[in-house]
Amino acid sequence: MQIVLTNTLTRRKAPFIPGDPARVTMYVCGPTVYNNPHIGNARPPVVFDTLFRLLRHVYGEGAVIYARNFTDIDDRIIAAANKAGAPIEAITEKYTQIYEDDMSALGVITPTLRPRATQHVGDMIAMIQKLIDLGAAYVVPSGVYFVVSKDDDYGKLSNRSQDDLKAGARVEGEDDKRGSSDFALWKTHKLGEPFWEAPFGNGRPGWHIECSAMIEAQLGGTIDIHGGGLDLIFPHHENEIAQSETAHGHALARVWMHNGFLTMDSTKMSKSLGNIVTVRELLDDGWQGETLRWALLSAHYRAPLDWSDDLMRQAQASLDRLYGALLRLKDVAPAQVEAPQTFLDALADDLNTPEAIAEMFALATAANVAKKPAEQAEAKGRLMAAAKLLGVLQDDPAQWFRVSFGEQAAEIDALVAERVAARAAKNYAESDRLRDALAERGVEVMDGPSGSTWRRRT
Repeated sequence: MQIVLTNTLTRRKAPFIPGDPARVTMYVCGPTVYNNPHIGNARPPVVFDTLFRLLRHVYGEGAVIYARNFTDIDDRIIAAANKAGAPIEAITEKYTQIYEDDMSALGVITPTLRPRATQHVGDMIAMIQKLIDLGAAYVVPSGVYFVVSKDDDYGKLSNRSQDDLKAGARVEGEDDKRGSSDFALWKTHKLGEPFWEAPFGNGRPGWHIECSAMIEAQLGGTIDIHGGGLDLIFPHHENEIAQSETAHGHALARVWMHNGFLTMDSTKMSKSLGNIVTVRELLDDGWQGETLRWALLSAHYRAPLDWSDDLMRQAQASLDRLYGALLRLKDVAPAQVEAPQTFLDALADDLNTPEAIAEMFALATAANVAKKPAEQAEAKGRLMAAAKLLGVLQDDPAQWFRVSFGEQAAEIDALVAERVAARAAKNYAESDRLRDALAERGVEVMDGPSGSTWRRRT
């Protein structure tokens, strides 16, 4: 099966051809761990987790190496530690664990590698020194800077010319850099801040050098896929390309992929604007992790997605429909089959999750109408195989509906038990009354050879 991906660098959709099919490499920029992740922060890990699943399906689980980093030294981390009166390590450990727990709740598979910036400062120092030796970087009192003007193709990812560059405008503490678009590789030590010893002066790394050094150390050479959010194209990924390709003399990545913004009321969600809702808040409000994941995958990854209660309700209803199909076949052992080709083709076409979701509904319909045991086993197996690639339908169907009804689940269980007792006593009038009472609560009872189960009415 041929995977086709949109490459931000070439601005084209093209067949994905890894450098080595036996060692497919992917790096995705991870979180800066100083605060709880909001739902917008969850879009890249969910999107690239889905790609990770697809790549493993095509090339084999052991053939795909996926690295997602943690930035655990940064101005915002230092500020958070100072505000809390706590060591930096206490802040980063706390929020790293929260991030891991939240992403796990959203069904994100643990990446193959999870490097931390502070584990690779030595690699960063070596790379910076190499850039200095090449004349591509210089040392001034405030730190070490990359000379953007010496990189002729700087701006090729973001499609910005040297004359149009604005993100490198001078900021406080960088008054001594030579060019306004030059960016920091190393920041000179300030009183009260952590630092590392380096031949060009004690200090700490800049943000961009972290990913370049970790990619080289963990994955080496030209990687196959580099991913992240749309907001990282410039300056972060542009700067990664400049410093990595200057230092190592080879392309940093074959394919660059970027997911679109998550908005709230059509405004980009960000901590600085305050228009955020955290993953933990949504989970604590009773939304299931798969519901959040489905909502994040409901739009094409490159398209913007506006977050709302309506979006989550639609995701909940969609999953209810699919889990309902599985619940109907709860006594049927699924056949060991692959996902249908139409579903795989949708995912392989630049990770077209909306089309893949449409195929999931078709699979659920097939499961609902199947009559013969062999047909039911085949339909259930195909639905579950497709669901695994999307990272959904991983819960027990009965438990799914119980959790979605929250505290009402126990009351519904009691009514269903009363109805079972009434049917056993052949008190059909009472059984019908209880069925109607459950229907008023939005519950459908399903009677089968192994007993009665219930689900949300769809």
